[in-house]
Amino acid sequence: MAKAELTISSKNYGAWALRGWLMAKLAGLEFTENVVSPDDPAMKAEMLLLSSSMLVPSLVHNKIKVWDTLAIGEYLNEIKPKAGLLPADAAARAHCRAICGEMHSGFSSLRAALPMNIKGHFPNFKIWSRAQADIDRILEIWKECLAVYGGPYLFGSHPCVADAMYAPVVTRFLTYDVKVDPVCAAYCKRIMELPAMQEWVEEAQREPDDIEELDAEF
Repeated sequence: MAKAELTISSKNYGAWALRGWLMAKLAGLEFTENVVSPDDPAMKAEMLLLSSSMLVPSLVHNKIKVWDTLAIGEYLNEIKPKAGLLPADAAARAHCRAICGEMHSGFSSLRAALPMNIKGHFPNFKIWSRAQADIDRILEIWKECLAVYGGPYLFGSHPCVADAMYAPVVTRFLTYDVKVDPVCAAYCKRIMELPAMQEWVEEAQREPDDIEELDAEF
């Protein structure tokens, strides 16, 4: 029986839930899922972008409870060091933490204008200047990391915490037909080909279509 339980929200709309879940999958942690009801206030707060640091996702492991996605990533790196969720090199590890922190606290215009919706597809979507500035910065981060660390993931040969942090952005780019350069397009393809991402998308496709508060907000 799994000793860990991960509380998550919607797989179609829950960007922070995806980050924590994907980190646990990349770490090789055995866990059960506790999916929060769409009517739960914590889920609504995440869905409506009221906070990037709610109690969803949260991880309970061996009677230790960890919430906030970055804290979950750090904890998983401690208990599963061989998974390589953080780079072994100190300079690369600092770089990884910096871009994860930037994702954690920034890009609010992108989040508001292009909310995660895996089942959605909006070709020719109008992207306003503030959201485009966030997109440009993200692409700059990706290209720098891929060039410095050699790919195919942001910090080398296997996916890490940084890839999990930016995975919801990949889904947004697909949903809203965001045009990216070939290097970043190839990176997006690699992320979506991860078995864990394919599992997440398949389950997102089976979710009910309507969450009333999202329709009202966006």
